[in-house]
Amino acid sequence: MRSLRYWSVFLISLVITGCASNNVDVYDRNPAVDAAARYAIKKVVGQHTNQPFDEIAFEALINVLAKETEKFWGDRKIASRSEYVKYSNRYKTRVFVDFERGRVHVETLDQGDLRNAIIRVLLTPEDQKNVDVFSARDVVFGEEPMLYKQVLDHDGQPIRWEWRAGRYADYLIENQSFRRRTDRGQVVGVDFELTKNYMEQRQYQYASIVQTHAQKYRIDESLIYAVMRTESHFNPYAVSPSNAYGLMQIIPSTAGKDVFQRIKKRSGQPTREYLFQPWNNIDTGTAYLHILETVYLKDIRDPLSKRYAIISAYNGGAGNVMKTFHSDRKRAVDAINKLSPSQVYWALTKKHPRDESRRYLEKVTTAEKDFRNGNA
Repeated sequence: MRSLRYWSVFLISLVITGCASNNVDVYDRNPAVDAAARYAIKKVVGQHTNQPFDEIAFEALINVLAKETEKFWGDRKIASRSEYVKYSNRYKTRVFVDFERGRVHVETLDQGDLRNAIIRVLLTPEDQKNVDVFSARDVVFGEEPMLYKQVLDHDGQPIRWEWRAGRYADYLIENQSFRRRTDRGQVVGVDFELTKNYMEQRQYQYASIVQTHAQKYRIDESLIYAVMRTESHFNPYAVSPSNAYGLMQIIPSTAGKDVFQRIKKRSGQPTREYLFQPWNNIDTGTAYLHILETVYLKDIRDPLSKRYAIISAYNGGAGNVMKTFHSDRKRAVDAINKLSPSQVYWALTKKHPRDESRRYLEKVTTAEKDFRNGNA
């Protein structure tokens, strides 16, 4: 038997597509669509659902987006934690920016749109309010590009304005374009690399934000940078299957809600639009590290053991940190306090209930050392 959540997602998917005309992007959530989606949830799951409206609606949104991409491309490629993915030209054009590997891929089923697609990705702004990665709506230019100084043109110059982006697009089409046949038609595109120091360029553009919140919440800057690199590779548009958003991958209904209630003294939880803004995201992520340190894990005495526990809890929750040592929380804390930091690290990387959290602690501690030693 299908779950109530399944039927909610199914109905809202129909609402989103059904409320849009052929001339309007199906993901442009206007007030009428939003109201219809809310009504669908209430009719299916009633007033007693413990699933926030935005979570269910977003799941439906992704479901429709994936189906649309499959129709045009034969796959369900959408944005992820380390990869920016953007569709345009009514889903006939798409770009991928892989922030982990430093590569840009542009491809289109409409040969006449290739030049425009290259220009769009080169000038895509850092600010998410002008970019919707969940639709095929065009990017709004004007602010400093997301890839500024991370792509150099054929003259070795950074690309800030449309005229230079156009020149570089012409060069790429002339010298680096490819063609391939697919069941959906002929695809044309280009691939190009980010600069060798692109990661350094990306991470330190957030330096002032990191410094401000590190001081505010008394969290080491190296830890904040390490979490960002591990979570998103400094991709401000990062999205995970668990509905975590932005640079520090905040889940609105868990860490986000906790920060709102404990730190901000606000009801509810942050929206994904809120969390896609770098300032808000780093503020929320750093505040959650502070909550882990001062609330959930405050009874761990050794500073290094506590640090390992905080990092692990950021990924898998404080409860799973405790379960690694004992099912009873008090006994778990007692067990941790009897161990050396190296023993705590061993347990969290070998015996933690979640494989992902075991690897996460290893990745973040390695990254943190890099930042602390100036090797990042």
